[in-house]
Amino acid sequence: MPELPEVETVRRGLAGRVLGRPVAGIEVHHPRSVRRQPGGARELADRLAGQQFTAAVRRGKYLWLTLGEGPGAPPDQALVVHLGMSGQLLVQEPAGARRGAEADPPTAFLADGERPADLTATLPPTVVRDIPLTTAHLRVRIDLADGGQLWFVDQRTFGHVMAVDTVPTVDGAPGGLGSDDAVVPAPVAHIARDLLDPALDRADLVRRTRARRTEIKRALLDQTLVSGVGNIYADEALWRARLHGARRTDVLRPERLRGLFDAATDVMHEALAVGGTSFDALYVDVDGAAGFFARSLAVYGRAGRPCPRCGAVVRREEFMNRGSFSCPRCQRRPALPR
Repeated sequence: MPELPEVETVRRGLAGRVLGRPVAGIEVHHPRSVRRQPGGARELADRLAGQQFTAAVRRGKYLWLTLGEGPGAPPDQALVVHLGMSGQLLVQEPAGARRGAEADPPTAFLADGERPADLTATLPPTVVRDIPLTTAHLRVRIDLADGGQLWFVDQRTFGHVMAVDTVPTVDGAPGGLGSDDAVVPAPVAHIARDLLDPALDRADLVRRTRARRTEIKRALLDQTLVSGVGNIYADEALWRARLHGARRTDVLRPERLRGLFDAATDVMHEALAVGGTSFDALYVDVDGAAGFFARSLAVYGRAGRPCPRCGAVVRREEFMNRGSFSCPRCQRRPALPR
């Protein structure tokens, strides 16, 4: 599932490409992609009719485009997108148009020892520009008045889009990165602020984390505590902080928790700088380009390889029906209580 750096990469792409462009129409190609919209495809089309995208905003793994009839209109509606496991938002420009100041072909994800390549040679047709609209995984197509299009592509159909009303934030601060408005879409109101949010109260986050009395990795993945961290960046942050994910939050000293959150912040900033983490073609940015941070991972997905810090063999353990990766020497598992 895309995590904060991947979703933020998409948000930045949308902010530079679709804002201020009026919506001309919408086609829904798969009902599961609008399953959260109470009125289905018809309500989604009605809400988008005559609107412009006025801001691209993110909180944690949630992304939304505020809607208005023009610049300065109050953002009382938003198009919310959750990418799920394989969702992509791709911008298709009118024939012959350039992608802003840059028009080079996108590059594919990097595996160990591979070089960047043209996407047409490595990725499925759903992420290649200028392809027929009969692509198998195109779920929702938003037509823009200037001839451009915004595609929601989702191979596994776990993601969704929905147009909803906005509500005030609890503390009155800006609703998310990319917005100056103190509102969030109603379905996002329960999602906590993330580690890249300047309005996050870190001292309060430490206090609330210690009060959870749970395993620290479970706390990191709790989107109502701090959002945006998933399995990849949780494992990387824990490795940097020299903590095993089974350590209890209520016995960790506040300085250890602050160090962990700083480590998570740092690793996500580093991932964001290179477009996020792409292990396959399912995560790409709005132009179909994949991120390169997989080359820099220390432990995630590296079971059986040496720890970059001490040389011990990285282990994989089962955790919440997924894999959890750590160093047995740098991150010692806590003793079981007697």
